Amino acid sequence: MAKVRPFKGVRPPADLVTEVASRPYDVLNSEEARKEAEGNEKSLYHIIKPEIDFEPGTDEHDPKVYDRAVENFKMFQEKGWLVQDAKPCYYVYAQTMDGRTQYGFVVAANVDDYMSGHIKKHELTRRDKEEDRMKHVRINRANVEPVFFTFPDNAELEEILHQVTAGKPEYDFVAEDGFGHTFWVIKDDDKIQRITELFAEIPDMYIADGHHRSAAAALVGKEMADANPNQTGNEEYNYFLAVCFPASHLKVIDYNRVVRDLNGLSKDEFLAKLRVDFDVELKGKYIYKPAKLHNFSLYLDGEWYSLTAKPGTYNDNDPIGVLDVTISSDLILRDILGITDLRSDKRIDFVGGIRGLEELKRRVDSGEMAMALALYPVTMQQIIDIADTGNIMPPKTTWFEPKLRSGLVIHKLDD
Repeated sequence: MAKVRPFKGVRPPADLVTEVASRPYDVLNSEEARKEAEGNEKSLYHIIKPEIDFEPGTDEHDPKVYDRAVENFKMFQEKGWLVQDAKPCYYVYAQTMDGRTQYGFVVAANVDDYMSGHIKKHELTRRDKEEDRMKHVRINRANVEPVFFTFPDNAELEEILHQVTAGKPEYDFVAEDGFGHTFWVIKDDDKIQRITELFAEIPDMYIADGHHRSAAAALVGKEMADANPNQTGNEEYNYFLAVCFPASHLKVIDYNRVVRDLNGLSKDEFLAKLRVDFDVELKGKYIYKPAKLHNFSLYLDGEWYSLTAKPGTYNDNDPIGVLDVTISSDLILRDILGITDLRSDKRIDFVGGIRGLEELKRRVDSGEMAMALALYPVTMQQIIDIADTGNIMPPKTTWFEPKLRSGLVIHKLDD
């Protein structure tokens, strides 16, 4: 069962939301954050990227940077740029991109659910990245940014989403990237109780995006519980901030690869090796997008190719073996190009599908890269199958867009 509960959200007044809300901390670097926050003292970047308050080049892990986050979080509340709701509420958050809208419940998710595996993951996390976010949660005693969950569709929860979103939203704006963000507050006690009951009927939830934030939030919650001799399990730190979307609402975008060289092979030698495991078809100068599972798009020397994995080169009954990222990693990147560690090899880079296949072409045409490989995106069901079987996705497999906007609501660990 998924244990969730409402919480007293800390959030901006409606007339300030566009000034406060920001992109998440991990999609931009310090200088980009500094530029986006320029002239805006209310930007959440002063809390989630507080190094922007210091000289350029200041280490984001410097203790004074963490201290500044605490000072700024306190100051935002004192100045009324962030205000706590008087009673525990649930919230609904809608994101719109390219005419498609996805609706999620904003909840306080349970730390024990994460620790016991009822909140399932499909990616490995790095301890150093966990620790950075843990410090941020610890010192602010708050989950300033949410994590991104999904759950199996539920008809009654879907109906509640329809009811709530038929009403007037608290926030409704389009960010500078063109993505729409709409936000409703659920204050009705009967509705709140029913949402809690319905989530309790869901066996598991799944991390879609934000594995490091999830780990950090849960680990800090567990630390605080272990340090409290009078722990009851009902304290606010036993919960952390999550936005939970029905699986059918989400769309996974392709996550593509560019490689610097052909491992000493000529173009013809490389294509000949590909033909062992793939049907290779020249498509020409016009961009070719993968048409289905096990079909890939290759850009090489100014031309696009279709690559279709031959039967017998993959296992459709294996949740990992069925993935196109596995097929391409094993048969192309490892066996032909000699790339064995996708996380650390400097010969390879990854490009989110949000940038389009034109970005792959640009990086090869510039001479920076020798080839580009576009993959058919994974499905939500593939992600759920992998999490359910206790497997881990290969690196750089999933790309979700749009990212959750930070600063719409914050969850305090003390109240």
